[in-house]
Amino acid sequence: MARPRAFRAPTTASIPSNLRIPSTTQSLVKALGKLSRQSLLDLVFEWLEDRNVQSFRPYLEQDEAEAMDDDELKPYPAEPTIDDVRNAYQELQVRKGGKREVIDRILEGDWRHGITLRQLAMVDLRYMDDHPSSLRWTALELARIDATVRGDSSSSFQPDISACIPRIHASTFLHNLQQQIAPLVKAHFYLARSRSLPLTFLRIFTSNSPYQNPRQPPESLTDSSRVIYVAFPDSCPFVYTSIASSPTGPKSNNAPTAQAVPTDSRTLQRIVRDAVPKALSLPQQRYTLKATSLTAKNLEALLKLRGPGRSNQANGTFSIFADAVVEGGPLDPRPSNTVTPEEHMHQTSTSSPSSSDPEKENRVRDAQDESTSTQPTTKQRRQSSKLDAPISKKRKTAINTRFGTSGSLSTAPLDRLDVRLLDPPKGEDDDSAGDADLANPAVSLTFSGSDVISGIRKLAELGIVDPERMPSWMTGEEAVSVAVVRGGNRVLKEDG
Repeated sequence: MARPRAFRAPTTASIPSNLRIPSTTQSLVKALGKLSRQSLLDLVFEWLEDRNVQSFRPYLEQDEAEAMDDDELKPYPAEPTIDDVRNAYQELQVRKGGKREVIDRILEGDWRHGITLRQLAMVDLRYMDDHPSSLRWTALELARIDATVRGDSSSSFQPDISACIPRIHASTFLHNLQQQIAPLVKAHFYLARSRSLPLTFLRIFTSNSPYQNPRQPPESLTDSSRVIYVAFPDSCPFVYTSIASSPTGPKSNNAPTAQAVPTDSRTLQRIVRDAVPKALSLPQQRYTLKATSLTAKNLEALLKLRGPGRSNQANGTFSIFADAVVEGGPLDPRPSNTVTPEEHMHQTSTSSPSSSDPEKENRVRDAQDESTSTQPTTKQRRQSSKLDAPISKKRKTAINTRFGTSGSLSTAPLDRLDVRLLDPPKGEDDDSAGDADLANPAVSLTFSGSDVISGIRKLAELGIVDPERMPSWMTGEEAVSVAVVRGGNRVLKEDG
């Protein structure tokens, strides 16, 4: 009797978490090698916990007997029980060694039958917890769509600027998200809580459709350019999105040259961004994502600038009220002479860094220890004498007024500030100003460094820039990393 011919039936289901990547895949070594030795061992112990061991079952002697496989030449013989596997990794933890030993034990020994997609997702999220500045994140605001007036199309989509935090049920949200993405791409979802930050990570791996590309290399399952991350901070109407990397993944000779749906990183990110608010929406509660003009590599900076903390509306010059440097508030009805400039300057000098921020004190102390650990050269002394030149009282007052108390060694450092000037240079035809758009600005400026706002403040202290004429987005007051300027004012733009 002839064997029935196999066929593929289309389905909208997501990629299963128990799909195994062959352990012989070379890219798995690189994926596991991102973690330190201790992080690898901690992750293995998590896989071997009683609540997880059935999902991440290792290779045992009984599996070897069932498979009729000769493992005499294998470097790591199969263990008889789960407890023996745990003991083997506990011995690795006790003795010193390299992490390659642990990787070889995982791929050639206990998980020689393959690593599941869920295990790979746990590896990636563990790396993000160990390196919170490994990716660049974009902050988006989750706003409520006002659908009270449905007759007028112009007023039926008015975002509500008030704080809106929908209640999220994990399984329901992932089901709704899958329904939104399934017609476009095949995806695998993994939702997990951060170990160090008050937020929840959603890892989305997108793959080509198996019906258009039936033969895909196993390396495609480890392609980091197809991974999108969405972070949900606790109790605040913001969402952070990021793409792991932009390089193209491994190419296959069997893959067709044309695809029905583009799978470049920008397109995939836009598909996910459009799907997230729809998955959170209810029939009478619809949401949308608004751009905030803030991107950063430091997740802690995003949490402080677009998170549940009080510093959301206390940046730049307003930080003096949040840090209680002066008495009262910006809307205090009392006379302005309640706190004299001398009192303000005295409190600023005695509380910089603020005594209520031990993190800031530790960084200043570490910087002082580092500066005194090495002996400067003659050239360095000349440069430092210029940098340490006394600042006039008028300029110091202007700097403190514009930058506030958080401008120097800020607790939410921005590593990049992109500025796009849409106005044409002087002397050119003014009619060309209307032709300038976001994609082709007249002038583009990029400031980069470990703490851009603190660097601009240092330029103001040196007298290179005038603090009194600086716009608020350069002093950190608006907490943005992207500024599109026309006529001296920042233009609010949609996220692109």
